[in-house]
Amino acid sequence: MVQEYRKYQNGRGVPARLALFVVRALRREWHAMVVAPLRQLARRGLSGLVLAFVAAFGVILFHAIAQHPGGETAVRALGGVQGDLPLWLALLRTPVSLYVPALDLPVWAGITQLFLAFALAELTLGRGRTLFISYATTLAGTLTVRVMLAIGPGRWGLGLPPEIGHVLDTGPSAAVVGLFTYLSVVRRAPVVFFLTGGSMVAESVVRPNLAGREHWR
Repeated sequence: MVQEYRKYQNGRGVPARLALFVVRALRREWHAMVVAPLRQLARRGLSGLVLAFVAAFGVILFHAIAQHPGGETAVRALGGVQGDLPLWLALLRTPVSLYVPALDLPVWAGITQLFLAFALAELTLGRGRTLFISYATTLAGTLTVRVMLAIGPGRWGLGLPPEIGHVLDTGPSAAVVGLFTYLSVVRRAPVVFFLTGGSMVAESVVRPNLAGREHWR
């Protein structure tokens, strides 16, 4: 009877220990990703959100300008990046392309994600690393499209057809993905990491367009 009771208790203990582990992991992740940045915000005030406000207002400004015919032309000339542009011109426009809203994504939802990503990154990593990661990931997206175009369609599931080179490739989504991914690694937040990566894979399956393929790669 005693041995059977111990087996029963051990059987009950496995799910309980697993649940306790998950709760503790989520608590640590919540503290690392939310509580710690909020404490930094309380100490630094709004000065800790400079990059977040600049990024959000930049997207709003370019979106407002692009609503007019002449403004749309100016926005494309400043930050319009396409795969068939000369490389030097694409590199010159890439920093501005972060603020140019993507054509097929809702602007206000994107601004919310952008503000949150830059706010958490600036409070956690500082301005220098936040700027470096956001630009590096945006640049990586721009160059990845060129690599996929060079591979061509039908090769290993990586290539893109030549007509994709005419599609406008702008928006802050690459920077947002890069910041959340980097934050999840340095703050040891596996849930955020897998949610970010999983959402990108799901996007590439549900929407196999340029943005979906680029985010997944």
